[in-house]
Amino acid sequence: MTTPVRRAVVFAALCTLSLAVPLFGPTVGAVLAGATLLGAFAVTDGPLFDLLAYPGDYEDGRLYGLITFVLAGIALGLVAVSTSMSIAVFVGTVLLVGYGNVAEQFARSRIDHEVAVVTVFCLVATAAGIAGQAGTLAIAGVDLAPLVPSIVFLAASGALLAALLRDVLLLYDDPVVMLSVGFLLWLLAELEPAIGQFEIVGALAVTIALGYASYALDTASIAGMLTGVLLGLVTIVLGGYGWFVVLIAFFALGGLSTKFRYDRKEDLGVAEDNNGARGTGNVLGNAAVALAAVLGYAASSAGLLPASLDPALFLFAFAGSVATAMSDTLSSEIGSVFEKPRLITTLEPVEPGTDGGVTWQGEIAGLAGAAIVAAISYVLFPEVDAVGAGVIVAAGFVGMTVDSLLGATLEGSVLGNQGVNFLATLSGALVCALLVLSFAVLG
Repeated sequence: MTTPVRRAVVFAALCTLSLAVPLFGPTVGAVLAGATLLGAFAVTDGPLFDLLAYPGDYEDGRLYGLITFVLAGIALGLVAVSTSMSIAVFVGTVLLVGYGNVAEQFARSRIDHEVAVVTVFCLVATAAGIAGQAGTLAIAGVDLAPLVPSIVFLAASGALLAALLRDVLLLYDDPVVMLSVGFLLWLLAELEPAIGQFEIVGALAVTIALGYASYALDTASIAGMLTGVLLGLVTIVLGGYGWFVVLIAFFALGGLSTKFRYDRKEDLGVAEDNNGARGTGNVLGNAAVALAAVLGYAASSAGLLPASLDPALFLFAFAGSVATAMSDTLSSEIGSVFEKPRLITTLEPVEPGTDGGVTWQGEIAGLAGAAIVAAISYVLFPEVDAVGAGVIVAAGFVGMTVDSLLGATLEGSVLGNQGVNFLATLSGALVCALLVLSFAVLG
């Protein structure tokens, strides 16, 4: 057994102590956590130090990796016992991170394939998250049968986020992972699913299959795949399959447009890196606003927001943001193969790939992208009539234009590409929601 595996096993064993909270109460759990923390401070060398230390701990002569890990667990436990976060979410999160780490380290010692390692982590982390939640609820005497799909959804969502964060952060950032997963699951547990309990498992299967397909087709990196699966799962469960169809249409057409005349884009120096595979930053830059709209819709439906706030506004904000992302992506990927773009602010000719450069072909492609999102929304959502579809197209065009304006003025000096994408999709969402609200007031 390698050193990373042995260390992970000990960390997982310490995570198992979180079960003391539902078994014996918060006081016993706090005593055990405090004793572990004092022990971590006391051990500064010797075999036990070598077993528990990360490489960076040797320079300081202190088990800071273990200390911060325990502190993260204590912080999450304090939140659970003093707020509406359930003890089941707390225990499920801690076990998910701990045992997922064991599985990943063991897999890395045996397998030289990153997707396989990530898969092992997600499977074991999900199982540990399910076991932690189910065990805690069983100790409390709760009937588990009707809660199984929701437990699976929370555990799978937590495992996907943990895998994603572990891919983009350092191994020593597990405390950040634990806190992030815990707060996400707390939020998701408070929201009202838009689909039936047993449909949640089907949603997980659908998103995993499509996520792997995006990786296999080289339209997403591993991190991009994990981000897409998590976004898709949350979108289906909290919004419904209609919302997911809109979102997946963007990812599918956006990915295909990236491959459009890729050799030509390489010759012009405007091709996406990594053979066009989208990473986490790109996925979140284009879809973070859409995810926020889904969460807002679910929070409004669950009565967590003021009753005067119409949930349909979040639907239009979602459609407007996706229409913007679609418009901008198609405009950039199709328009970039033409050699004479003009800067949107001055209309002066610029080199292909210049931030803020536009072509008439790209503008038409962008309008077509917004129209596709509007058409899908019109078919799938009763709230979207002909006027609403027109509003979505307009919002997509406005958002695409904002993207170009920001590219010509602020990108590179103040904003990065993902920041520009985020602000553009935010503008599209706000324009769409405000136009719908204005029409409702005038009507």
